[in-house]
Amino acid sequence: MSMLRGTVPHVSGPHVSGPHGPVPVRIHEPQDTARAARAGLVWAHGGGFRHGDLDMPEADMVAAELCRRAGVTVVSVGYRLAVGGVRYPVPVDDVDAVWQWACAQGFADRVGIGGASAGAALAMSTALRARDAGRRTPDLLLLAYPFVHYPVPGAAGYDDMVHNYVGRLTDLPPDALPGGAPLEGLPATHVLLSEFDDLRASGELLAHQLREAKVPVTTYLARGATHGHLNRPADHPDAVDESLNYFAGALRTMLQ
Repeated sequence: MSMLRGTVPHVSGPHVSGPHGPVPVRIHEPQDTARAARAGLVWAHGGGFRHGDLDMPEADMVAAELCRRAGVTVVSVGYRLAVGGVRYPVPVDDVDAVWQWACAQGFADRVGIGGASAGAALAMSTALRARDAGRRTPDLLLLAYPFVHYPVPGAAGYDDMVHNYVGRLTDLPPDALPGGAPLEGLPATHVLLSEFDDLRASGELLAHQLREAKVPVTTYLARGATHGHLNRPADHPDAVDESLNYFAGALRTMLQ
């Protein structure tokens, strides 16, 4: 696998104002400023809603690689984690604040949003909020091994994660785990699945639901990969390379 080859994108790291205080972001900008102005992506890492940061591979490496491979600006979001009493909707509020900031900045003509696992739920919830509020909606969604349902068909052992994030296991808000929300009107969605992942059923169900809702959707199965493989590039080099190419190809459609 040829990771981080060629020209390294320019990286900067400001903060964005949010309803719960400043939200750290890391902006990866391609050298080609003309392409950078045409398309961008807001990206949220995973980590079960309570782990992760801007330095983890699923945040920094993925954002840098998508910037380089697709030639688009990528804003990686360091949202607040569900620790120390923080719960839903705070992580969604943070990602939504960065999305609204990105739209207000006008840094790109077309902007998508995406994330991995729990971050995929936050990205999708942000898209739903924008739709429901009549604000600018993303031009596409990139969802890596999304965790967007509870319960997940055929999977167990996630009660603690959901309870830690939402504070309960029943009557979940539609934008907490958004697989249960109305999906009509979402943008074209690209779902990355890991082959050996007990949460794979959530991504597969979501793709089925999106098709039912008349949302354009594609899926890609990363062979031999386990959940969170983008965060372990040394363990799954080929799967990570192919997965990044899948997402980069989707991003390049915004440049056409």
